[in-house]
Order: sequence, then structure tokens, then C-alpha cells
Amino acid sequence: MTGEEALPSPDNLAIETRNLRKVFGSKVAVRGLSLQVRRGEIFGFLGPNGAGKSTSIKMLLGLVKPSAGEATILGCPSSSVEVRRRIGFLPEDFRFYDWLTASELLALHGRLCGLTPGQLRERVPAYLDLVDLTAHQNRRLRGFSKGMLQRIGLAQALIHQPDLIFLDEPTSGLDPMGRRLVRDIIRSQRGRGATVFLNSHLLSEVEITCDTVAFIKQGEVIAMRDLHESPPGEVHVTIRARNLSPEIVEGLSQWASSINGDGERLNLSTSSKKHLPQILRYLVACNVEVYEFTPKHVSLEESFLEIMGDERDSE
Repeated sequence: MTGEEALPSPDNLAIETRNLRKVFGSKVAVRGLSLQVRRGEIFGFLGPNGAGKSTSIKMLLGLVKPSAGEATILGCPSSSVEVRRRIGFLPEDFRFYDWLTASELLALHGRLCGLTPGQLRERVPAYLDLVDLTAHQNRRLRGFSKGMLQRIGLAQALIHQPDLIFLDEPTSGLDPMGRRLVRDIIRSQRGRGATVFLNSHLLSEVEITCDTVAFIKQGEVIAMRDLHESPPGEVHVTIRARNLSPEIVEGLSQWASSINGDGERLNLSTSSKKHLPQILRYLVACNVEVYEFTPKHVSLEESFLEIMGDERDSE
């Protein structure tokens, strides 16, 4: 990130960690996690296998005690039992009581979260409808597909209307329609003011769902990205044109961070979309005959691969 940003007030933070560290014997699972997650945003947590994502989430949930550092959740220490009432969680590898029906599972989790019988009568059918499982409300979970279990798991994480929601791979096992449904639900949670902390390997889903993402490697945040802004150095342009003299190409360097190609084809990188009209006007003014001028925004997947490099981590 470039430039200086005003730091958010602690009152505006759903999560704040400072040098959070976890060591298992001789293995350092999380080296020094420092991050801030604003209230009311959808936050993506990205990294290769073995980067420390799952351990970090468990520390934030109070399921694993940090070896060092500190974490604040909704203004309270992560170890606080009371704050957990305000958290929803869908783990990646969930194991529900498969002899329960969908309605019974939601009622059980609702009672565990302190919902009254009246609230349960209202919310159980409402959340079954939210995840499109009303038709299966009396079906036992042992007969559910992977995608149906994923959706009922999402409903149990939301039934108590938490302020902060941790979702670990929430769209795994879902078809395109199911992924779209989950995306819409996640956005609706942001709409009511909740914060969503999303861990997913489906970077295309993260890119169209999240507001901000953090890239984590070896238990440390190595980059942050606001997905509503064009990151520096990540707008690429393909140009096909005639009369591209070396002097004209050299003139493009005032906007371009890199230029490669020869003859009638150039690939150019620039730091901002606002430079694109200037580049095109320059070419036309130089009597260049432009046949193609195609900007390409670098995807989150491409950014991920560039930031993470060629290292292959394993669990």
C-alpha cells in the first residue's frame, strides 16, 4: 500500500491483532500476524496452504491460545467468552449431528446461542428459507449432499445474527447457483452492519465479494489490497498499431512502468486507469494508426501469484 492512511479508531475495528504468534513445539505456525479489519466490511484472508490461516482464525475465535501477541475482537480480548456470543462461525471441516433434521440443527444452535423459544419459532424457518432449504426442513442431515450441508452450516452460523462472522471456505462443494446464493447472503450480512471474515481458495469468488483482502505468508501479512481501488502498477494494456517508431515508444515511458513488444504490438503496464486516455491521445497525436487498445485489469489470482512468488507451501 502506498501513501499514508488515517488509522481507523478502535471503535471502528471488528478485529485488531498485534504480532500474534503461535508455536507448536519446534514449528512456527503463525510468525507475527498484525492486521486490522474494519466493522461492516467483507474481509478476505488469502494465502497458500500452510500459511497459518486456519491457526490464525482459531486464535481469533479463542479456540487456540496464542504463544505471543494480542488480539482484540469487537473491542474485547479474543479470550473473552462473552464476545463469542456475538460471533458466527462456519468451519471448513464441519461435523454436524447427522441424525438431526435441518430444523432441529438450527433450533439446537439457536438455543446454544441463547435464543428464546419465540425467537426460534421465527428464525428457524426464516433461515431455512434464506439458504433455500425449506423443502428439506424435516430431512435428516445424513441424507444431505455436500452443498446442502454447506448451506445449513451457513444458516447455523447466522441464526443468532452475529456482529462478526468467520466463514472458512463457505462455497466449497457448491455449484454456481449455490455460490451465487452464498455471495448474496454474505453481502446481505454486510448490509445489516455485520463484519464477515472470509477464508477461501476460490479467488474469483473473493474478488467479487470482498471489500479488502490480506495476503498472508508464513504467518505474516505481506500485502493488503482494497478491491474497490486499482492497485498501483496493475493495469496492463495491449496495443496494436502502425507507425510505432522507437521515439514514440520511448515517449510512452512517461506513463508506463514497463513496455515490451516489437513491430505493431506492444504490451504496456501503467499505474492507474486515469493514464489510459492520455496514452491514447498521445498515440493519435503522433499519427499512430491504432487498431487495438485493450486495457486488462490484473485479477486477484494474478496478484496472488505475483505476491506469493514460486514458493510452494504444504500443510
